[in-house]
Amino acid sequence: MDAHTIAATTHGRYLTIPAASGAAAPLLVGFHGYAEDAETQMLRLRDIPGSERWHILSIQGLHRFYQRRTNQVVASWMTRQDRELAIADNMVYVDACIAAECPSPSPVVFAGFSQGVATAFRAAVQCAHAAGVIAVGGDVPPEIDSARLKRLPDVLIARGESDEWYKAEQFVADQQRLRDSGVRVHAVTLNAGHEWSADLIAAAADFLRALPRSR
Repeated sequence: MDAHTIAATTHGRYLTIPAASGAAAPLLVGFHGYAEDAETQMLRLRDIPGSERWHILSIQGLHRFYQRRTNQVVASWMTRQDRELAIADNMVYVDACIAAECPSPSPVVFAGFSQGVATAFRAAVQCAHAAGVIAVGGDVPPEIDSARLKRLPDVLIARGESDEWYKAEQFVADQQRLRDSGVRVHAVTLNAGHEWSADLIAAAADFLRALPRSR
């Protein structure tokens, strides 16, 4: 039996909230975790104080399925099967979402939670206008080398003290990788588990406020 792959057209789903000013604004792009949806990440981003000054996009993973307990439609970003092809598909998809909402150059911050962190980093290193990454409860993808990581000016990387999925050792290693690549790292350890907590929201607000290209 031979296994094959073939390209196919599919449709993705994303949500937007325009900046309150209605004028040109920086872009805040969100990526949810495994078995979540675009609404979940949009609520997280909208709750960040000062986010009304940003044009917010929350992009939903292409791989939808039913949450067994609630029958809610949720999504993931990929599995290990045909991983490289899924990464490539995701990057084309994310680029298309950003181009549809922001055709002119604008500073972009990518914000991921859990499984969405990897997609946030992958999208950021290929974006010419990336102003930063907010990474919560997920690791820096292993395939991104130092030359590409150094394109990122600022990264907020956060972990809950009792997070069983994103281990403390990985958190420390990710910080070192970023610093070794010349990235300004803002590391936060939260009194939380594997979650987007109230303390994280406050840290994200401070991070966005301090970005020189995003004021």
